[in-house]
Amino acid sequence: MTTPKNIVYFDLETQRTANDVGGWDKKRDMGMSVGVTYSTATGEYSIFSEKTVDGLVDQLRRADLVVGYNILHFDYEVLMGYTVLDLPSQLLTLDLLVDIEAALGHKLKLEALAQATLGVGKTAEGLDAIKWWRQGKLREIAEYCCYDVKVTKLVHEHGRQNGELFYNDRFSNKQRVEVKW
Repeated sequence: MTTPKNIVYFDLETQRTANDVGGWDKKRDMGMSVGVTYSTATGEYSIFSEKTVDGLVDQLRRADLVVGYNILHFDYEVLMGYTVLDLPSQLLTLDLLVDIEAALGHKLKLEALAQATLGVGKTAEGLDAIKWWRQGKLREIAEYCCYDVKVTKLVHEHGRQNGELFYNDRFSNKQRVEVKW
């Protein structure tokens, strides 16, 4: 499989929790606080605020492949609160969570894969980002989101180069999962 010229790694954080908006079926009402991309074409991270969300959508539309973790069922749903586009059907997407879940029969957190495969973990949790939003700490959200994009990129690249990732099961035994990226 040839590598697409412009892979865009993507993650976003929200302004509100599912409880704040009345449930997980109302993701479009959660509001984006910060969105971050990394483009392999430019080698640069881009940070988007709610005011610049159109630029984020444009960058995703120009990608040869969008890669993220739970982006089909979360990030795209939040983002579709800002656009008329049906992002899952219009963007060529690799959702690592969907792929891992199909291989294992259950979901894993990104941190579980990153920790066992690369020895790195997350710097915070999504709820921290919402707390920071309420405190006006956009820089902290952007840094956290950039780090998540970097971890997603590293996990994807490792899987693509080696055909495998690792995670620790509930008994703390290191397990292997085959991937075909």
